[in-house]
Amino acid sequence: MDHRKVLATTALCCVTTWASAAEEFQFNTDVLDLKDRENLDLGVFASANFIMPGRYSLVVHVNGDSLTEFYVDYLPAENDPKSSVACLSPSLVNELGLKEKTTKSLNWWHDGACLDLTSVPGMQARGNLSASALYVNIPQDQLEYTAANWDPPSRWDEGISGALFDYNFNAQTTERKRGKGRSDSLSGNGTTGVNLGAWRLRGDWQTQMQRSEDQPTQNQFAWSRFYALRAVPSLRSNLIVGEDYLDSNLFGSFRYTGVNLSSNDNMLPPNLRGYAPEVSGVARTNARVMIRQQGRVLYDTQVPQGAFRIQDLNDAVSGQLDVRVEEQDGSVQEFQMDTASIPYLTRPGTVRYKLATGKPSDWEHQLDGPAFATGEFSWGVSNGWSLYGGGLGSKDYGSLAVGVGRDLMVFGALSFDVTQSRATLPEHDTLSGKSYRASYSKRFDEYDSQVTFAGYRFSEENYMSMNEFIEARRGGQPLNQSKELYTATLSKQFRDSALSVYLNYNHQTYWSSQASDRYSLSLSRYFDIGGLKNLSLSLTAYQNKANGTTDDGAYLSVSIPWDNTRSFSYSASTNRGDTSHSLSYYDRIDERNHYMLSAGKASSGDTANGYLSHDGDQAQVVASASYQTGEYTSVGLSLQGGATLTGQGAALHRSSIMGGTRLLVDTQGVANIPVRGNGGITRTNRFGKAVVTDVNSYYRNQASIELDSLADDVEATQSITQMTLTEGAIGYRSFDVIAGHKAMVVIRMTDNRAPPFGATAQNSRGQETGIVGEDGSTYLSGMKPGETMSLHWDGSARCHFTLPDQVQSLKQQLELQCKPDTNAHDSAA
Repeated sequence: MDHRKVLATTALCCVTTWASAAEEFQFNTDVLDLKDRENLDLGVFASANFIMPGRYSLVVHVNGDSLTEFYVDYLPAENDPKSSVACLSPSLVNELGLKEKTTKSLNWWHDGACLDLTSVPGMQARGNLSASALYVNIPQDQLEYTAANWDPPSRWDEGISGALFDYNFNAQTTERKRGKGRSDSLSGNGTTGVNLGAWRLRGDWQTQMQRSEDQPTQNQFAWSRFYALRAVPSLRSNLIVGEDYLDSNLFGSFRYTGVNLSSNDNMLPPNLRGYAPEVSGVARTNARVMIRQQGRVLYDTQVPQGAFRIQDLNDAVSGQLDVRVEEQDGSVQEFQMDTASIPYLTRPGTVRYKLATGKPSDWEHQLDGPAFATGEFSWGVSNGWSLYGGGLGSKDYGSLAVGVGRDLMVFGALSFDVTQSRATLPEHDTLSGKSYRASYSKRFDEYDSQVTFAGYRFSEENYMSMNEFIEARRGGQPLNQSKELYTATLSKQFRDSALSVYLNYNHQTYWSSQASDRYSLSLSRYFDIGGLKNLSLSLTAYQNKANGTTDDGAYLSVSIPWDNTRSFSYSASTNRGDTSHSLSYYDRIDERNHYMLSAGKASSGDTANGYLSHDGDQAQVVASASYQTGEYTSVGLSLQGGATLTGQGAALHRSSIMGGTRLLVDTQGVANIPVRGNGGITRTNRFGKAVVTDVNSYYRNQASIELDSLADDVEATQSITQMTLTEGAIGYRSFDVIAGHKAMVVIRMTDNRAPPFGATAQNSRGQETGIVGEDGSTYLSGMKPGETMSLHWDGSARCHFTLPDQVQSLKQQLELQCKPDTNAHDSAA
């Protein structure tokens, strides 16, 4: 039995009369089968939608969109003492998303503490205590632009102050046969940081340890970057102070120490945001994939045997990426990818910009090079046309760029720009040259295809980017400069034949060395054979050419689903003339755990592989093992997680983006509560805290309690919350959770009389745990041994009672004595 059912029964058995003027109900208590009809507390139900004056914690809903939980004061109405009105405080109004012109015309009452709703035409506010909600309706023309899952800056949450430590460790040990001995390696990278208000202080680190029988142990640890970051919502920009990598679509990327103020596309609605790079390849065995840029580790993970596509790189990454695939059999694939951006287009009447100044710096955190300043912009001139350009200047180096972009509507988007550089190197003449670039992007909806990016760039021999100038200055002579660059990504769906095609092409030539090329083609198709349904066939082929060497291969896989979680597959791969075949079994045990086992044959011997992934509450763990007859035995382990510490609590947790946005969930000391963000479930620790890391910056994220997975003695009166967090924020939300035994009890006053019918019981945290029924019978929840609860009627606490040390398995109905509260008694007197 639920105490809410007591309320419903009370409402059904009462005969009411309507008073139209005050919307007041009068209860005919004669129809209630009660021994003491005078001992009632039904005043809270006397008026339709009446909320007694006081302070309430309510989730605010604006036109159906949930914001967050606020303390809302209900005050007596000035013209009607029998009714109350919600006081919308200035801090609450700031998050409603009102337009600037509307905000300037607001009126206030109660000494400026409450909004006059009539100052916003058509605005209404209605409270509902049973749902712990305040529903606010505002005409759309009074609100800032919103989109699905996106809120305007007035609703962004900077989070709370705290510290964090995120890590990613990969360990591997390999025993090689034929006298080659054993080798061990341990690598790691992560971010340590502190959040203070809107500021995020960060330090990135990486470490490497290698040991083998024929070489001395090598240990490396380095702090790769120190910086401070904060959002500037009024400018839709980020401010970064410290060590950074220039993120420029015009002038390339290099490391420097200084200040950067740049427009942040993530602050824009999702349909106006940029393109994130994607890395694809094939792992011939269980493998470790590491992605670096200028020596800094961006991504480090373990993948099972087969084709892989890494699509969760930060969309702020630009420039050339170094990809290294380390197989457990000891072989290594290395290739480079040039990330691309869509044509530089901007909405009409708006400007996007990037400003930076500082000095180039090296890995030892030493300034190494002349001071520079750079700025670039994109201006939406009119509907469809954008003008962009910028400049970068320092001692002995200067670069200017100008370009134009055009939205061709049904024909896609096109841009073209020219960059002029001038550089003076020691002991060399001044070098001057130009670089030309054309870019194109188009989604062909009618053909189910997408050209994510197609581009061409040609640089004259004497053209130098700032990064090339810095490296040449350090080395004393010009580097191997780029000549031509082609890059393209194409995807196509053939729905009638259930076929998908993905193609990536990258071609780079240089003025003084051999060209490099990378091709990657993926085909996938679903089909049926007899009683076998949803079989999948995939083929991936690739070729890498660099420094006069060629690395090519192909991977073929056929997967046969066994049921909703299990499948069998056959795969064949070829690389450098070596062909292998394998049979695999895959099983997803639950949403937290999955594994794969495979056995096969290669020209060098029989093989066996195993791969297990576990998404724990405190970390993500991946274990892998590989074996080849007469060649090697290898075991790998990956551990990725983090720790977040705040004044509201702390927890260990899984992690996604190092130093990224996260949400600390508080279930008020109740442990083992399942909480879900955008991805898998995580459970609160022994202190009732959990950190959800699968949240996105500047998106409207939702976190919820999985009610179906709650224990029988746990009740969540609030199970869903929403929030929009700024980049790197530590959000905080508290759920109203009641834990403890549930039972029907009898409550008596000290004179053995029953408390008033309709009085409410509350625990020590102020949570409502029951409503008094006839003759003191009360269905009480959240019963914890030795806890003190209180009874409330006439708007205040009147008495308190203490639960016994044992509240379960009682042989007879529990009877509790409620002792008068001294303060309440004096007040009543």
